[in-house]
Amino acid sequence: MKALHFGAGNIGRGFIGKLLSDSGIHVTFADVNDTVIDLLNQQQAYDVKIVSEQQSNIEQVAPVDGINSKNSAQIIEKFNQVDLVTTAVGPNVLTIISATLAKALEMRFAAGNTKYLNIIACENMVRGTTFLKEKVRSHLNPDYHSALEQYIGFVDSAVDRIVPPVAPNAENPLLVTVEAFSEWIVDQTQFKGDIPKINGMELTDNLMAFVERKLFTLNTGHAVTAYLGKLSGHHLIREAIEDEAIKQQVRSVMQESGAVLIKRYGFEQEKHFAYIEKILKRFANPYLPDDVDRVGREPIRKLSPNDRLIKPLNGTIEYGLPHNTLVKAVAAALHYRNETDPQAVELQTYIADNGVRQAVQHYTGLGESAVVAAIVADYQQLN
Repeated sequence: MKALHFGAGNIGRGFIGKLLSDSGIHVTFADVNDTVIDLLNQQQAYDVKIVSEQQSNIEQVAPVDGINSKNSAQIIEKFNQVDLVTTAVGPNVLTIISATLAKALEMRFAAGNTKYLNIIACENMVRGTTFLKEKVRSHLNPDYHSALEQYIGFVDSAVDRIVPPVAPNAENPLLVTVEAFSEWIVDQTQFKGDIPKINGMELTDNLMAFVERKLFTLNTGHAVTAYLGKLSGHHLIREAIEDEAIKQQVRSVMQESGAVLIKRYGFEQEKHFAYIEKILKRFANPYLPDDVDRVGREPIRKLSPNDRLIKPLNGTIEYGLPHNTLVKAVAAALHYRNETDPQAVELQTYIADNGVRQAVQHYTGLGESAVVAAIVADYQQLN
């Protein structure tokens, strides 16, 4: 079995590419970084350093190769050869590559290739593959729309693995460091043809429960740790979560967001709270020196209605659940300052020009309500 994976960065190589290769699938990486692609073609392999709280070990991923994703002719040719396409490029890049994917599919259909092909976007977004499908469809010749529905599976997924940036290793430039924990859950109802057997890929017919579990727990907790850590002068996520006051607040935030999941999806409270404790330990991993500014960047996106702070907050409002620490977390995010992050600069400029109440309503979508007043009060207390 062969796979084409878009994105040869740390997540692509350290997470999805490794799981595919470990399952005996030959992986071709597509990326715009010529240096990485050249190294992949020269070495036909790369190393992944896997770190737990107690130890680390290095595993080799092979055989692999690469092509430049700007080379549409090579991408199109590869599309006619593979059984699976995956991505780890970020939501914005999905839009960019969608036109190339549409052209490749047109050529595939025109050549009479009726083999099933499954595409899985492994992105930190809700229903990212469905988003990609709509973008591809918008570029696709309408004559091939029925073939798209018949032969191409667009499979949504939820992914979870911390892959922090690390200093480049001159002696081993393709080396990537990842945590031992990983979770890749896919919607089994969306595959076309046989579902590939991939070690580490879990199947579900209720994907949104796991998408929101990850968003409301890992993503929410990570962001809150970053924003509270920044306010307290910490530089690393590990340092912030070792601050007992911050740890207690982050735990409380995840318990409040978890109450929404328990109500909405019927998760068992004891098991979900154990999942929260596992995530707190992941944040404290001494081998993962993750920076609070990396995790806290793009606060406007993180404060949007469908993201990690406001979506669980809206859930607590929907079900009449407590949300005091979630409100404080939103206030902390509004304080985030980082001169190298355009969204952080925009947020602080908007607050300075329009006031925090209007900023809350503008960026979160929350209307005039008691929760907005509570956010403003907590924001002012943090000054």
